[in-house]
Amino acid sequence: MREHIDLYLYSREEAVRMSELKDWRESYRANCDCARAIERAIRDNYSDSILHDCMQPLIEEYGFNRINWVLANTVQQKHGDGRFSVDNRQWANSFYIPRDENNWQFVVESHPGLVDLAVSQTRKAWQALGLFDNSHCLSERNGELDYAGKVVVIDPSIFKDRYKTPDDQLFLAQSGFGCAPHARGRKVFGTFLKDGEETHYQRSDIIGILKDEHLPDWAREKLTELTPPDGSESQGMTMGGI
Repeated sequence: MREHIDLYLYSREEAVRMSELKDWRESYRANCDCARAIERAIRDNYSDSILHDCMQPLIEEYGFNRINWVLANTVQQKHGDGRFSVDNRQWANSFYIPRDENNWQFVVESHPGLVDLAVSQTRKAWQALGLFDNSHCLSERNGELDYAGKVVVIDPSIFKDRYKTPDDQLFLAQSGFGCAPHARGRKVFGTFLKDGEETHYQRSDIIGILKDEHLPDWAREKLTELTPPDGSESQGMTMGGI
């Protein structure tokens, strides 16, 4: 499996402004290559009115992030086509893909009904990862949350595929202006429960605070190790309890 080219999330115009045109161009070419590969996979795996499983090899080659991006862009570009299921349209619309005159170049031009099946296969493969999502968290939709001292869930889309696991999502937020909902700073500093690595993320990289009932036993033990015996460094490093 080749090393994945990083998915560029901004428009060409923004790339020019930030002097990142090379990054945009590499990602754009990979998007187009990915779309053509999906078309070939659909063509080669459709027979007897069945689209046989064909997306997993492409996920391994291009990575979940790019496969999701190309398929979501395809459904968005064909927003008026009723051959896409309601669920898959809602899924596609959950991605913010900047408007760019070049987006049509990485639309999968296979029959929409078959593309819809490819989307479903990809979503099924993603669900099989067992990742934490909004349903497991107290999120901003539930109110204004302070992340300091809480176990939060990192958005898996910012990880390389080998780190897209529920264990790798769990992060103990400890400090930084980004812990507070209305602070000017956005950085949240803390520690991964899995291996104790210390780093920081933007507040926007966090899905929410993990609800207590979803914290695995191993993570609960790690949390105890990271919490000072007298609780002096934090007012109780906890999960979703407030």
